[in-house]
Amino acid sequence: MRTLPQTLRDALATGCTTLARCWSIVRTDGVVMGFTDHDRSLSFDGITFEASSGFNSAAIESATGLSVDTHTVSGALSSEAITDDDVERGFYDGAEVKLWLVDWRDTDSRLLLSRGHIGEIRRGKLAFEAEVVSLSERLNQPFGRAFIHGCDLRLGEAKCGIDLSLAIYRGTAVVLTVIDPQRVVVSGLEAFSRGWFDGGRLDWTSGANAGVAGHVKTHLVPASGATVELWLTPPLPVLAGDAFTVTAGCDKTKDICIAKFSNLLNFRGFPHMPGDDWAAGYVNSGGQHDGGSLFRR
Repeated sequence: MRTLPQTLRDALATGCTTLARCWSIVRTDGVVMGFTDHDRSLSFDGITFEASSGFNSAAIESATGLSVDTHTVSGALSSEAITDDDVERGFYDGAEVKLWLVDWRDTDSRLLLSRGHIGEIRRGKLAFEAEVVSLSERLNQPFGRAFIHGCDLRLGEAKCGIDLSLAIYRGTAVVLTVIDPQRVVVSGLEAFSRGWFDGGRLDWTSGANAGVAGHVKTHLVPASGATVELWLTPPLPVLAGDAFTVTAGCDKTKDICIAKFSNLLNFRGFPHMPGDDWAAGYVNSGGQHDGGSLFRR
């Protein structure tokens, strides 16, 4: 149950409508932005909430218990604050959003209505619409250890133990030629063996996609120069001269963990776990059914 500040309660008791809604957004790149549906800008908590930004909200849907509360916000892509390029780069995906009900005559008189993050974003030519979901949505995400054949760790995290900042696992390159939107010929990776960066992370450091991350599909080293192919097309066109850093990839198998990283002690997969075909199998006269291990060295 929310408790209204006394000043806001007094303002509501007058019968005059002097309320506005304000949104603050903390993007994934750390930029803090503020918007309001009032006709002039408001300021509090060190944030200026811009008016006339084309930013507005649809009906807020809320429920008791642990149900996920949602509302949608829409804005103009043509505004100076929100650009199509920033939406395309993913800076708003998962961004933290706070919604206040504010007395515009006295911004100290306000109530935090909701707090959540941006979920699905739908884009048009001139505007966007974003779904804002409450913090309880995180309760729908699976947590805990997965029992699978491959490793369930992310390469480079603490339990993995691999230091991706080491030169052996990290490369810096510059685009020489763009073959197609997902494949480029680069310089700077010639010293690494074929496939070393397969499945690795690529971070653009210059060019139109600076600040955007992607993942490598294949890393080849032909005589004409190293070639990198990405799983997804970058948001904006890649040009010759664009630079990036890339880290080694891991396919989560025991063999790669041993051969590429010498890290079997930290391997968290279960390569000898029986599969679904074994669970659905049946006894036959030619098999061995002594209850022993199915793994044979």
